[in-house]
Amino acid sequence: MDSQAVVELLSSKLISDISQLIDEAKTGLAATVNSSLTLLYWRIGQRIQAEVLNGERAEYGEQIVITVAKRLEIEQGRGFSTKNLRHMLRFAEMFKDEAIVYALSRQLSWTHFRTLIYIEDPLKREFYLEMCRSEGWSTRILQGRLDSMLFERTALSRKPDELLITELAALRDKGALSHNLVLKDPYLLDFLGLRDRYLEKDLEDAILRELENFLLELGAGFSFVARQKRLQIDNNDFYIDLLFYNRRLKRLVAIELKLGEFKAADKGQMELYLRWLAKHEREQDELPPLGIILCTGKNHEQIELLELDQSGIHVAEYLTGLPYRQLLEQKLHEAVSLSKARLENRNDN
Repeated sequence: MDSQAVVELLSSKLISDISQLIDEAKTGLAATVNSSLTLLYWRIGQRIQAEVLNGERAEYGEQIVITVAKRLEIEQGRGFSTKNLRHMLRFAEMFKDEAIVYALSRQLSWTHFRTLIYIEDPLKREFYLEMCRSEGWSTRILQGRLDSMLFERTALSRKPDELLITELAALRDKGALSHNLVLKDPYLLDFLGLRDRYLEKDLEDAILRELENFLLELGAGFSFVARQKRLQIDNNDFYIDLLFYNRRLKRLVAIELKLGEFKAADKGQMELYLRWLAKHEREQDELPPLGIILCTGKNHEQIELLELDQSGIHVAEYLTGLPYRQLLEQKLHEAVSLSKARLENRNDN
């Protein structure tokens, strides 16, 4: 039997099996269209992978996929093109467990999965999957978060992989969102429309003008509380630039805006604010307040020596204009590598 005959024989059996899967799935489409389709696409991908590409017939794999797609498009419609069959095959390769796919298909659409399956890094893929699931991201928001390199900008991406795995598991199993998953560096504030020269008040005014976009950039669970929150300590008045509350973290979050680079004195100022908030504003069921200092630059060694994490203070840069993606990617990868190297050196010592 020549190779073409082998391909036709194997393709006919495969088409018959896949058509049966399609017909069985169509029965339940009225009630759970998305879930049924997603599970169907996984089963098609798994069927192709298990019976053809990973078996003794792997040499005919690509040719069989093309042949199957042509026949299925005629019999079942355009949703089963060669390109879509490759998406399904990739789906089955990235998600091995049908039970997990079934559970996720109740919350995520096929379009979500089609984006997620092409994220190569498993931990990065798991991060976006869990954020989609827990925060109800649309596919448009997911793509926007990928384009802005959200994962690389989270505090958690600079921590050891073991902590990342633990905190993603807590989010998946208990719905527990840690501050490491929320805090970012840098924050992208290009939507503020600020020119090259501006004052702190201009920055604050622009944030309040674009509060909805600023809340989206801050992340999950934030709500606005106050601007220039007045603190009376002895006979002196102090003012927090912006005060927010995060319902997921159950914490007040104070934000200070700095036009220049971070200075060591900024830590003392923020610590004073956080202690006042903990004493006068914190409810019994809330965790201690967090502080975010937004600045145009920072010295990593200085921040490490000040042990800001232990004080509940996060220092982050902000960008009022979007750099070229390649430059942003390079900057973030360098920052992640540097942070992980410092952690390793600290552990070794």
